[in-house]
Amino acid sequence: MGTFSSPSPTSAAGKWLGFVAAVWVQSISGNNYTFSNYSDALKSLMALTQLQLNNLSVAKDIGKAFGILAGIASDRLPTPIILLIGCVEGFVGYGVQWLVVSRRIQPLPYWAMCVFLCMGGNSTTWMNTAILVTCMRNFRKNRGPVSGIMKGYVGLSTAIFTDICSALFSDDPASFLLMLTVVPFVVCLTAIAFLREIPPSSTASEEKEETKYFGIINVIAVVIAVYLLAFDVSGIHGRLFSQIFAAVLLVLLASPLAVPIYLVLKDLARSPASEELDVEGNAAREPLLLAEETVGVVVVEEEEKKKAGERGAAVVEGKKKPAIGEDHTIWEALKTVEFGILFVSFLCGVGTGLAVMNNMGQMGLALGYVDVSIFVSLTSIWGFFGRILSGWVSEHFIRKAGTPRPIWNAASQILMAVGYVFMAMALPGSLYIGSVVVGICYGVRLAVTVPTASELFGLKYYGLIYNILILNLPLGSFLFSGLLAGLLYDSQATPTAGGGNTCMGAHCYRLVFVVMAIACVVGFGLDVLLAIKTKALYTKIHASRKSKKTAATS
Repeated sequence: MGTFSSPSPTSAAGKWLGFVAAVWVQSISGNNYTFSNYSDALKSLMALTQLQLNNLSVAKDIGKAFGILAGIASDRLPTPIILLIGCVEGFVGYGVQWLVVSRRIQPLPYWAMCVFLCMGGNSTTWMNTAILVTCMRNFRKNRGPVSGIMKGYVGLSTAIFTDICSALFSDDPASFLLMLTVVPFVVCLTAIAFLREIPPSSTASEEKEETKYFGIINVIAVVIAVYLLAFDVSGIHGRLFSQIFAAVLLVLLASPLAVPIYLVLKDLARSPASEELDVEGNAAREPLLLAEETVGVVVVEEEEKKKAGERGAAVVEGKKKPAIGEDHTIWEALKTVEFGILFVSFLCGVGTGLAVMNNMGQMGLALGYVDVSIFVSLTSIWGFFGRILSGWVSEHFIRKAGTPRPIWNAASQILMAVGYVFMAMALPGSLYIGSVVVGICYGVRLAVTVPTASELFGLKYYGLIYNILILNLPLGSFLFSGLLAGLLYDSQATPTAGGGNTCMGAHCYRLVFVVMAIACVVGFGLDVLLAIKTKALYTKIHASRKSKKTAATS
């Protein structure tokens, strides 16, 4: 038995240690969705109208528009550098907001606050780009689970921050912003040491083992989500109970380390003889290994890979445009009808969802709720379930029947429309139900769109393509949160002493919900159209995976 040493970044244990570090980064990179937890403090401190406050939230989301820079950098800079840029920018952006809300400095001019909120929002694009691009390339044959887990933990991060702040600092907005400043900075610095791009699995047995480990991490994530949900719905807690809750939560967040630790122990337990057999076996299997996938899904043999390379050369020479399912440059992707449909349908889903998240504080207050943190947590936790389940379910049905992944986006859009109609009716408990529905559907939208884009346009330029799609976040925030919700709220509100305004009653947001329901119906139609147009691609993916599975078992 060999002596213990830290796992190599290129070993199986090192690969999974990098994935666990990525999970931690995602657990703290959803800070962009936590604006409702401190928006009321900013509104009163700066004497803002609702339109001005909503435009601050738009500035936060506009930060994501500069994610294009992160996408360009992802093809030119190593993962650690991209993570470092993100954590430093977040430290500055949220740090200044903390200084203002904690009254350590006087409120800055409105334009300056917009700049620092924009920096905070942009920081997450660097983190998410580094994590998603690296992990999608490291685990090409499990893109659905990777997307579900990564986006799921982003969804949980809002509840993690909110519940820890509630447990330890009694929902103090200044303490909350201090957490948003320090915690992501420290976690990203830790991840820099472990996350690297590593060659993906090349055999069916490796893919099967990956699926098993993803299942373990999924179970852990579900336990964390249920644990957070139990804390939220169990009422007011004493200080000691809250501290115990926070300690157990940290242990649960650390528990995915069990996978790389198991792999390290497994390697240590292997005898030199078994290692020699493995080397001989690998050498014998070498001619039979499948080539790396052109889009990470359609498997080709070496001869087919050569032909694909020739087709790629023809594209460069301008002789042939890439087909859907092959690697596209950003300009080639933008020219396709499929990208346009995906972009607009994504706008309808995430734009309306962001409007709810950014205005949840005022929505709760308008309906008479004093503490709105429960709605923020519910949206976050159920967003996690939407993300993680849709990743696995969409992957399962591709492997089983070649079901186009966009069909799940269509289902989420129509359910979200129903949720908005229910919230517009303002029945007792409608905000609780609405928070759950919006969380689930917003989560599905994010988790399904991420692998869909990689399957349609390839992984070669995926970082930039992903960040072009993410432009929908600032655009949707501006249209649905800044303009729609802000203007309609102000039209119903009455001025308050000292500046600003307020609105009480179900009428404050009723028309907002109706318009957003209509937008989701439009998104539903577009997603159905995209599912029809990509049916042939997913049938091909299904056939490829089925033939690969048959070859592995024969």
